[in-house]
Amino acid sequence: MTSAVPEVLVELLSLAVYTILAGLLTVGGILAENASLQHLGGGDLFLAAWFGAIGVVMLYAGVYGIGYERLLVKASETLAS
Repeated sequence: MTSAVPEVLVELLSLAVYTILAGLLTVGGILAENASLQHLGGGDLFLAAWFGAIGVVMLYAGVYGIGYERLLVKASETLAS
């Protein structure tokens, strides 16, 4: 086994972890936004605002923070080498 194979496996594992984490945060953000709309329709404004804020933070973290800032950069570096 050459030394390049473990390095590639580590890179692929980190890409997989970032992908799963970004996906989980994004799906969680969408579900929180949906819960926000449900509570808004039910008249509970405090919970609607809370779920809305949590949903925005989760969507930001999943799509931009991990997906764009880390995953995209790491994937382009991995594919370039």
